[in-house]
Amino acid sequence: MTPGGGGLRPVIGVAMVAALGGLLFGYDTGVISGALLAIEKDFHLTSLASGVVVSSILVGAMIGAAGAGTLADRYGRRPVLVGAAGVFTVGALLAALAPTAVLLTTARVVLGLGIGVASNVVPVFLAEVAPPRYRGRLVSLNQLMITLGIVLAYAANYGLENVAHSWRWMFGLAALPAVLFGTGMLALPESPRWLALNGHSDRARAVFSRLRGADGPEAVERALAEAAAGVRETQARDSRRGRLRALTDRSVRPALVAGIGIQILGQASGVNTVIYYAPKIFESSGLGSSSSVLATVGVGLVNLLMTPVGMAAVDRFGRKRLLAAGALVMTVALAGLATTLAAGGSSVAWLAVLFVVLYIAAVATTLNVVVFVIPSELYPLRVRGTAMSATMFSNWTMNFLVSLTFLSLLDALGGAGTFTVYAVVCAALTVFALRKVPETKGRSLEQIEQDLTRQAGVTAGEPAGR
Repeated sequence: MTPGGGGLRPVIGVAMVAALGGLLFGYDTGVISGALLAIEKDFHLTSLASGVVVSSILVGAMIGAAGAGTLADRYGRRPVLVGAAGVFTVGALLAALAPTAVLLTTARVVLGLGIGVASNVVPVFLAEVAPPRYRGRLVSLNQLMITLGIVLAYAANYGLENVAHSWRWMFGLAALPAVLFGTGMLALPESPRWLALNGHSDRARAVFSRLRGADGPEAVERALAEAAAGVRETQARDSRRGRLRALTDRSVRPALVAGIGIQILGQASGVNTVIYYAPKIFESSGLGSSSSVLATVGVGLVNLLMTPVGMAAVDRFGRKRLLAAGALVMTVALAGLATTLAAGGSSVAWLAVLFVVLYIAAVATTLNVVVFVIPSELYPLRVRGTAMSATMFSNWTMNFLVSLTFLSLLDALGGAGTFTVYAVVCAALTVFALRKVPETKGRSLEQIEQDLTRQAGVTAGEPAGR
């Protein structure tokens, strides 16, 4: 039986449950865009205090992302994700019940911890259970669920807009999917590659049988053999090196440059300013308040509907070309938005919306798909969790800096100047994708690791840090 038939169904089932972490990621980041207006009224917040409430979730995400990889490498992917579900649940309830802005900010930090862990470990878990041919689509299922979470958040914002203390309901609703995520993860197996790396070859074989048994015993043994080869490659390296120190190995550096570079340039392109501040952007272009909220829902729907297009393209056209093409379209869209905002006036307001839609469509089909896929594939098994921690820490740090400075940039440069800066960053991302990002399409994780090791000029048994 081919992997496209019944043999893929068990993997899809596992991926759907794990990707609930992405849905929570999306909901908890997107919900603030509509909740903020009500929060400001209830707590009489200044602009600075509002910025702290918005950005506090990113502080938690940085901390969660920094620590999750080491925990996932030591204790396994599954228990860390179960723990993240508990954090999401507690954070949602704390936010819904917060009596003061300080406690709400604290609750947002807690939610950020869950987001940081999910953004790190979910893609790694999906990459390690997926067959090579479908790995891009299955890992990018995480991104599809993120966009679905954002749309659900926008819908909750719109539906609850006129309810008393609406923001409490907006935050509290996230507790339900958090409980479903935790109970679902308890029913899933551990990553077979993590099991193989930690000496549990029999359990790894059992998991591969569960996931790929319908494809025949040959497929199971082939997957186990590839995992075992990765373990041998790991053991041939200097296994006494600490995981953080191992990130400086010559064999890891090209992957780390590519993985972290995508995060920094991707976030610096301003993508999350649209998610967090879309209503403010549209109001600055001349739309009314209600129209701005409705247009934001439309942006969320475009993000959701275009993500499956990217999921289909990533395994067909490859990661490198997809990212480069998308970054080029993002450049054009942001340049158009900057020009429209410079012209000003309500007569061109909807043209600004169209450029934002084009930008979000490009982001959804390219950058947002590969931003998790590429790092989850590039890093060697022995440091995969720790390397993802460094990668996602850089992602959330840049996210924090961009979101914190967006309103200040808007005041200093105006909409036209701000989005011109972001357009220049997108042009730089295009060049970076073409020059620094390796293609990983259709190869096993072990093959990718071997290729990068050879490119770095390191042979098995050689101290890679030399």
